[in-house]
Amino acid sequence: MEDKVSEYKVECKKLFKQIDFPDDRKKKKGKTLYQCDVCKKTFTLKFNLTAHKSIHTGERPYQCDICGKAFPVNCHLTRHKRLHTDDKPYRCDICGMSFFIGSQLTKHIRTHTGERPYHCGICGKSFSLSSTLYEHKRIHTDERPYLCDICGRSFSRKYCLTSHKRRHSGEKPHNCDICGKSFTGGSYLTTHKRIHTGERPFHCEICGKAFSASSTLTIHKRIHTESR
Repeated sequence: MEDKVSEYKVECKKLFKQIDFPDDRKKKKGKTLYQCDVCKKTFTLKFNLTAHKSIHTGERPYQCDICGKAFPVNCHLTRHKRLHTDDKPYRCDICGMSFFIGSQLTKHIRTHTGERPYHCGICGKSFSLSSTLYEHKRIHTDERPYLCDICGRSFSRKYCLTSHKRRHSGEKPHNCDICGKSFTGGSYLTTHKRIHTGERPFHCEICGKAFSASSTLTIHKRIHTESR
């Protein structure tokens, strides 16, 4: 995997001269970070600051000649073009799955290793992706930025809103290949399939009873707490 990451850095260095990459961070300790003069957000890499500034300016000078999509930096365009050519140079040595960019491979490998480097400072729960941790923190803050424009109900995660909207539209795109039953969300299908497989991965640490869904385990635990 290190070879693939190095390859990615070399590729970007060809496109961006005088840009600092992650290995240079130790050299920059104690020195000024790259700061956005509009919102004051700081970055350890000049490249990231350049990409960030496009949020304020709207400037996207690098355009794909195939689909017309535009990007703030050339490296993003190069990466995007792989979608059209189906070029996936980053390959997992464990399962053989391939990816368009190195960061996708890094995230994927954690599914094999079980690594969860992102920890919630409030409850201690850990996650394999920083984006998942960011969404998780909304449980503690009760932030619900995703609003249904039909009924007004709000959600902390975008996929929850997407699944919810299907209740209004009646769309059920996730189908069970065993019995044909369909569901609005993939998680509902996963839970349903355990009826066929008999899988019960959620165990009560008090009595040892197992359940196919975490929600059922939560309800079950009340038996123990209410009996005290």
